[in-house]
Order: sequence, then structure tokens, then C-alpha cells
Amino acid sequence: MSQLLLGLVLFLGIHSLQSLAPQWRQNAIERWGALPFKGVYSVFSLVGLYLLVQGYGQARLDPVVLWSPPRGMQHATILLMWLAMVLLVSTYVPKNHIRSKLRHPMTLSVKVWALGHLLSNGNLAEVLLFGGFLLWSVLLFRAARQRDRRQQHSGPEGHLLGTLLAVGVGTGVWAAFLMGGLHLWLVGVMPFTRAV
Repeated sequence: MSQLLLGLVLFLGIHSLQSLAPQWRQNAIERWGALPFKGVYSVFSLVGLYLLVQGYGQARLDPVVLWSPPRGMQHATILLMWLAMVLLVSTYVPKNHIRSKLRHPMTLSVKVWALGHLLSNGNLAEVLLFGGFLLWSVLLFRAARQRDRRQQHSGPEGHLLGTLLAVGVGTGVWAAFLMGGLHLWLVGVMPFTRAV
């Protein structure tokens, strides 16, 4: 469990610098240079991700059950995963209404993903993993919205074609995870057979 916690702290901590400690980040870039900073950032990210994945895998071998979610929560999670995938894809599709209205769809995608998985998982490791990501995404989104209000500039305008593309590709990615076996391959759990 300590490996999972350390991985969460490293991975989420390094990914919080731009939003939660922008001045410290800028000072580090000026002191070290952009390339060395990116190197250190990448190392911390990879080590954190490795520890997070290994720690979560080990914790799943000896689960500590906190509660047993009702069976219907799996269906809610699957629906929320569709929304999370559409939000994620809309981050990268240019000129779509989702991105222009929400401004930070990737952070919202992580928030929806984490909440959905918390609804259908009651083991301690899963609560730590998804709860950590949920808390991180809430804080990051709040900081980003405050920054938006200070800067007071409008985002790129959305277009119907971009929005349809984001929804279509997001739905395709969601279907690949749900029915195409991507979730089973990445996580070792097939949706609908157990908590997602």
C-alpha cells in the first residue's frame, strides 16, 4: 500500500506544479533550463506511474474491503465512462463546443473517471487510487477556473463538426474499452463481470 501512496504523491504532485505552484515551476525552469526541467519532470512522472501501477497491482492481490457497492453502480460507472471518454477526446479535437464551453475537459474527464470508479469499487486500494485522482482533479479544475477568471479571455469558438467528431471518437474509444477488451487488457478486469 505504501508503494501505491508514494506513486500517487509523485505522479499527482508533479502534475500539479503548473496549476498549483506555477511560480515555483517557472523559477525551476529559469534556474535549471527548460530541457533539464522536462527531464526531471519526466523522471518523476514515470517513477510515480510505475510505483502507482505496481502498488495498485500488489494491493489488489490482498484486498481490504471497505464496502460492497450495489450492483447497479456498475451501470452508472459505464455511463460515466462514456462521458469521461467524450470529455477526454474533446481536449484534442479542435474547435468543438465541449472544449470551448468547459475550457478544461481533460481535468473534468479525470474527475468523472475517478468518481465513476469510486461508485463501483469498495476496496481500500481503489478508494485511495480513485479518491486521490478525484481530489487532485477537483483542486486542479478549481485552480484553472480561477486562472481563467483572472485572465478573462475567451477560448476558441466551437463548431458543430468538431463537437460531433469529439462525441463520435469518444464513443468509439468508450466502446473499445467496454466491448473491445481494452479494459481487460490494461487493468485485468472485464466490465460487467466485476466492479469496473
